[in-house]
Amino acid sequence: MSTAIGTPPSTARRARSFFALLGPAFVAAIAYVDPGNVASNISAGAEFGYLLVWVIVLANVMAGLVQFLSAKLGLVTGMSLPEAVRDRASRPVRLAYWGQAETVAMATDLAEVVGGAIALKLLFGLPLLVGGLITGVVSMGLLLVQDRRGQRPFERVITGMLAVIAIGFLASVVLSPPSASGTLGGLVPRFDGAESVLLAAAMIGATVMPHAVYLHSGLARDRHGSPARGPVRVRLLNATKVDVGLAMVLAGTVNLSMLLMAANTLRGRENVDTLEGAHAAVGDVLGPAAALLLAIGLLASGLASTSVGAYAGAMIMEGLIQRRIPLLLRRVLTLVPAIVILAAGVDPTRALIISQVVLSFGIPFALIPLVRLTSDRVLMGADVNHRGTTALAWLVAAVISALNVLLIYLTVTGA
Repeated sequence: MSTAIGTPPSTARRARSFFALLGPAFVAAIAYVDPGNVASNISAGAEFGYLLVWVIVLANVMAGLVQFLSAKLGLVTGMSLPEAVRDRASRPVRLAYWGQAETVAMATDLAEVVGGAIALKLLFGLPLLVGGLITGVVSMGLLLVQDRRGQRPFERVITGMLAVIAIGFLASVVLSPPSASGTLGGLVPRFDGAESVLLAAAMIGATVMPHAVYLHSGLARDRHGSPARGPVRVRLLNATKVDVGLAMVLAGTVNLSMLLMAANTLRGRENVDTLEGAHAAVGDVLGPAAALLLAIGLLASGLASTSVGAYAGAMIMEGLIQRRIPLLLRRVLTLVPAIVILAAGVDPTRALIISQVVLSFGIPFALIPLVRLTSDRVLMGADVNHRGTTALAWLVAAVISALNVLLIYLTVTGA
């Protein structure tokens, strides 16, 4: 029987077209190439060269496992991670949990809006406050796509912006290829003093984002539903592994290109500890075209990631306290702190650092429930984590949480 035009195909029919199932992970992957990542990766390459290449590889492998578990939770249970937490917590715990999650979402938005404002300043010389407002308005337009057209068109738009980000940051590596021996040498885990430890913690903290963990469970559930155990679910889970794998490879490649570009062109240069300084140095070394593409990539990063962050915040609120406000109203509310900070004249790079510290507080609250829930046989049934997967997931959660605690300590103490 043919499907009428405009009628969504059934889950079983979509499962027969494997690559049509891909997409949710690419939306979640935007969190892995946001302005916080840009700042951390460029700083690491400029200061330590190829030393921390291994950190990016490790961070993306760990992120891949976390994102797959999140998507699996949504597919198997039909619940997002916030909904699953709500069902197992008392009202006071739910409210407290929601409070920290919303704080993390606002910190995420701060980083994205600031990143977009910096990009607009680099591209057009706009004041940061004006750039922040424009970033907020454009992100509202992106959210309208999701609100009025549905998830699939939103996925396509965000994936397209992810491609723009990739081109923007890979261009410098293509124009000036990094050292192959230096890159391979950077795969050997090691540090060079406390500052390299701080940057490694910041790089990992900027990679595994709490809102992406919450969001992916809902994205997978909303796209695919929650089919009963059988061939369709197995195929969807397999497609999800591919989806996550491809998205993480792309995000990891972009992150690696940031570090390699900085290691190859910025190492030893002065005044490259800010995004503006790095942009100017790239222009001096590689020419205005490379600097332009870098700024465009940063702008796409800010616009896409702030839209995804607002979407995640709405899902967190609806899941934890069963309250829904229009996405556009939420966009305005979460934009306010970023605009206030830009209006106050706070150094934008410092604002990015502060946002990463706030994000660090939310990491354990996302990872620990995720591992517990996906390891619960009563909840997950035959799709419960294997023992090896559970052990590895707990190790990843412990390592990421510990590094984020270290990041908070080193940042606060100035060590």
